[in-house]
Amino acid sequence: MSRIIAGIIGGTPLASVPGSATRPTTDRVKEALFSRLDALGMVSRARVLDLYAGSGALGVEAVSRGASTAELVEADAKAVGVCQRNARLVNDAVGRRAVTVHRGKVGSFLDGTGPGRHWDLVFMDPPYPLGEDQVSRVLAALAPHLAEDALVVVERSARSPEPDWPEGLQHFAERKYGETRLWFAEPTADAPAPSGSPEAVAP
Repeated sequence: MSRIIAGIIGGTPLASVPGSATRPTTDRVKEALFSRLDALGMVSRARVLDLYAGSGALGVEAVSRGASTAELVEADAKAVGVCQRNARLVNDAVGRRAVTVHRGKVGSFLDGTGPGRHWDLVFMDPPYPLGEDQVSRVLAALAPHLAEDALVVVERSARSPEPDWPEGLQHFAERKYGETRLWFAEPTADAPAPSGSPEAVAP
């Protein structure tokens, strides 16, 4: 059973998605990932986006550890229900609606994201069968909505190739844990200005 590892409700069990509709991040990988993120100072007060959220384990872990907000995006109906249950656990603990759940496809969510919406920390854990071209399109749609010092974590099979990073986003590290590989990326100096910023709307 997955659990929240640390923070305000560390040790709390999480609801899991029944069946095989999603592939949950193991507690071992999650613990290693958040140890690195904490060392980089990327969690506290962060605005978090959890794409292909599954049970929402990464997003709710971030809020338990001090992130300001987390938005969970998931298309599968059963997984959305689990995300909502796990979100309530954290929201009740922090006493506010820190975690929100969006049901829908990731591409549609990003395409519909209006000006002024940008995030500091993004988790992207697409199903392994999702093609590399689709992963690249999602990354390209995400890039304009990243804060200047944002960090993106892409979780893929250890056998998958490196993602094709879009203009304005570059990877700076990777880690392999058994059958899982994590890619860490950040905006480049020539990244598109976050939506809604003065640079984004200047003539």
